[in-house]
Amino acid sequence: MKAYFITGTDTGVGKTSIMAGLAGSIHKMGIDVGIMKPIATGYSQKSGFKSGDVNKLVEAASIKDPEDLINPVFLPLPTSPYDATKLLELSIDMPLIFEQFKKLLSMHEILLVEGIGGIMTPITKNFFVADLIKGMNIETIIVTRATIGTLNHTVMTCKMCKDYGIKIRGLIINNFDEKGTPSEKNAPKTLYELTNVPILGTIPFIKDLNKIEKMVEHVSKNVDVKSLIS
Repeated sequence: MKAYFITGTDTGVGKTSIMAGLAGSIHKMGIDVGIMKPIATGYSQKSGFKSGDVNKLVEAASIKDPEDLINPVFLPLPTSPYDATKLLELSIDMPLIFEQFKKLLSMHEILLVEGIGGIMTPITKNFFVADLIKGMNIETIIVTRATIGTLNHTVMTCKMCKDYGIKIRGLIINNFDEKGTPSEKNAPKTLYELTNVPILGTIPFIKDLNKIEKMVEHVSKNVDVKSLIS
């Protein structure tokens, strides 16, 4: 069984959209792909799954796994899990998350797991997203961007992965503008030089990231998806 943890250099970098594109692309190749969002925060949706991110991922992967398996922890506040648990006076059942992860891993040929925020987003005071990846013992794919600030964020994310002993499968650069500033245009080359991490692909700016079919199309075209399943 293969599994990848999709993380990002920071919040809003496009993790969910990229993972939806990956899930949809793998599904189109005739491979049974599962998805997991261990922890989601935000306001509940009026229909479907409580988390809008989970709705998008389930639609992209065309799966029928139950919500409590895909998303064992939902916290109805748009903040970090650590802050949400303090404000809501709740605790996070980490053993349950790992138990559901193992179930999903046994049910699908390949499993994609989406994190929350960046790699050092706190889940509890002393447990971060990096600890979650470490506990699952799977490779990570880092979603980053090409705009100013990406070098700092990406290098720090890669360094933390190294410090935690997390293997990085590669980088996916989202919202890439080949006609952008010199730093944007050089971002793929510079990021590889600084991190020595393979660039799996670059996704151009997409006006409506909620159109799953568009994201699947761009990921299929611009990301080396075959390398993830071989």
